[in-house]
This record gives sequence, structure tokens and C-alpha cells, in this order.
Amino acid sequence: MPIRRIFDRHRRDNAAHGLYVAIIAQARLPDFYLRLGVPDTLDGRFDLIVAHAFLVMRRLKQESGTATEEARALSQALFDLMFADMDQNLREIGVGDMSVGKKVKQMARAFYGRVASYEDGLAAPADSDVLEAALGRNLYGTVAGGADPGAVAAVAAYLRLQAEALSGQDMTGLLAGKVAFVAPEDAGHGR
Repeated sequence: MPIRRIFDRHRRDNAAHGLYVAIIAQARLPDFYLRLGVPDTLDGRFDLIVAHAFLVMRRLKQESGTATEEARALSQALFDLMFADMDQNLREIGVGDMSVGKKVKQMARAFYGRVASYEDGLAAPADSDVLEAALGRNLYGTVAGGADPGAVAAVAAYLRLQAEALSGQDMTGLLAGKVAFVAPEDAGHGR
């Protein structure tokens, strides 16, 4: 039995790595920064990673079939990997060892706050501005003079489309670390 658990953990860690690499690649798409005005800063990049990780974890937690426990464990492994990477990145940019833990805790609190606001935004009717307000506070929160409302609406449409696309993705592929994201321009609300 212990050998099986080791194998399962190794498989889950590999799947989490595959999902995380895909999340990072999607969050680095130039379209977000160039066309949609997301700040190309540590905060802006963090928020795009959080938004995409949230969407993937949300999909994993929606599993209600035989793979429910496996999906939840993968979601936790993805979270753990993301914050281990954040810790490493903080160290690489020169944040002192004594303050890394504090900064990672702040990032985790920010993650949970964003998850709650994005979940509320996706649950609200599409014609409400709940998701747009959450994006304005978080993703565009550091934009001097405020974000372009058209860009915020485009990202909200993208997140809604992405959530819908993920809900249709096969859980077997996700559990194997494979996720397909839609392109930002596919949301159809570009400026």
C-alpha cells in the first residue's frame, strides 16, 4: 500500500506541474498586457496567475464523480506548487529570508480574497458588474487613473468564457495535467 501512495503522489505532483506550467504560459500571453492593459508588473502577473489557477482549481473542485478525491488532491497539490514557486521567486528577486514567509502569507491571503470575489463574480448574472468590480480592485488595482472599462469588461468576458470552457473539459485530461485554455481574443470583447 505505501508504494501505491508514493506512485499516486508522484503522478499527482506531475499533473500539478503540467497544470501550473499551462497556467503560467496562459498568464504570460502578451495580449493581456498589450491589448487588455493588465499592468506588466509583479502584481499584474501575480493576479493573472491567480485568476487562471482559480479557474482550474474551481473546475477540479466541481468534480462529483468517482474522481472527486483525486481532483481535490490535485487542486491542493496545484496550490502547494504555486506557493512554493512564489516563495522561490521572492527569494530569487532578493527578498530577505526573514520576510519571505510573511510575504507568502500575504500572497495566500490575497489569493483567497480574489478566489472569493471571482467566485461571486462568476455566480452573479453576466449583465451585473460584480466580476468587473472584482477585476478592477485586483487585476487592475494598481493602474494609475483607473483601468479602461472596455478592457475590464473584456477580461470579465474572457474569465466567463474560460470558466465555461473548463467546465466542458474532460476530467481525465485535467487529472493527467492537461488543460486547454481559450485565447483572450476569443472572448469577443476586445477593444
